[in-house]
Amino acid sequence: MSDLKKIFGVGIIGCGLIGQKRAKAVGSGGRLVACADIDVCRAKSLAKSNNANVFLDWRELVCNPEVDVVIVATLHDSLAEITRTAIEAGKHVLVEKPAAKTTAELGSVMAAAAKYGVKVHVGFNHRYHRSVRKAKEIVDSDALGELMFIRARYGHGGRIGYDREWRSKPELSGGGELIDQGPHLIDLARWFLGDFSEVQGFAHTYYWDMPVDDNGFMLLKTSKKQVAFLHASCTEWKNLFSMEIYGKFGKLDLSGLGGSYGVEKLTWYKMLPEMGPPETTSWEYPMGDDSWAVEVADFFEDIRLGRMPAVGLGDAHAALSIIENIYRESDYDHCA
Repeated sequence: MSDLKKIFGVGIIGCGLIGQKRAKAVGSGGRLVACADIDVCRAKSLAKSNNANVFLDWRELVCNPEVDVVIVATLHDSLAEITRTAIEAGKHVLVEKPAAKTTAELGSVMAAAAKYGVKVHVGFNHRYHRSVRKAKEIVDSDALGELMFIRARYGHGGRIGYDREWRSKPELSGGGELIDQGPHLIDLARWFLGDFSEVQGFAHTYYWDMPVDDNGFMLLKTSKKQVAFLHASCTEWKNLFSMEIYGKFGKLDLSGLGGSYGVEKLTWYKMLPEMGPPETTSWEYPMGDDSWAVEVADFFEDIRLGRMPAVGLGDAHAALSIIENIYRESDYDHCA
């Protein structure tokens, strides 16, 4: 059966919250056939609800001939190893961001992907939210004119015991908030502005009793001096997503991601020739989040058509390079 008609067999490694979201989003283009998790009960639960097989060893899953695509949704410390092993087994891979703890880890993954010629998509899922897709459509139409800068914030308030969870352990996470929610901000900023040639930033632990940062501040510049001013925080107290994109003819204001982050919204403030109060158009997306399904469908199409994934290992490497730079500046070398 050709890839144009094939239903892909999907194996998920890491059956927690994100793995479960991925399973629900497989859609008509794929079929979940295998599950693996260090918590066997969690793997069994996801497998049972999808009539899939359970593997006690993830290495056996990636070698299973029924599996065409491996989704890696584990802790940061095992993302690179599992992805590389799956690539070497000839599988296509969707790996959650940040795809590795460090650029050094990611380097071996990139080398394997180049050698074996499989498709690897990195789960920078926020590109696929309805408001972000609409914003990209407007920017690509040149309706905003030349972009000048982006201002964005992304954060949550944590929970009791947050500073004792895996994200607080650098050997598992590779760092704190900067490597947790920060990669989404960096990736979105790069998607709209392009590569950053100058990196400034600061990561610090203000509140949580943990050896990793709870706030990361970034000032990133392109070669044309376009700026992204980004702030990732787990001392936000009220979950927040906010991104403003400023062009010479107006701005886009994105807010919310659904759920506890509030209704997803996009407002376009279009500058008038006489300036003054802008012409304003708003969109709200109160319906269920379809970003997971759209992303997986896009990756399946990449495989079928033999095209480069929209979000790849190069994007993950660029984000991790910025994060490592800021950790060095902030004396968090032990995190990176």
